[in-house]
Amino acid sequence: MSVIECPGCGEDEDLSGDRRGGPGNETITVTCGACGLVWERDLTPRCPTCGSEDVRGALRSIVDKSRGTQLSIQSMQVVYLCRECDAEQLAVWNRSNTPLAPDELPFDPH
Repeated sequence: MSVIECPGCGEDEDLSGDRRGGPGNETITVTCGACGLVWERDLTPRCPTCGSEDVRGALRSIVDKSRGTQLSIQSMQVVYLCRECDAEQLAVWNRSNTPLAPDELPFDPH
């Protein structure tokens, strides 16, 4: 997840947002509690590594232990894959069109 910070003072914690509009027309207006600056957040998906807007949405599964050591898909997460930085994962998604494997599996410290 990318860090959101105020473009005026750099604050990244004392921020509040107001979400409006439906899917496709959604906007988020952010207010900085430190300096009072108000701006509209850019919701364009970008690659967190290179900043490219040339990304494709895919689904990644989120798994948890449901019984003993058995793993079950609990939910899905939309991820944006960059054609350059995530080429291998994007190829898997394009080939299978099934949810990508999770980045991490549940950890049992016992």
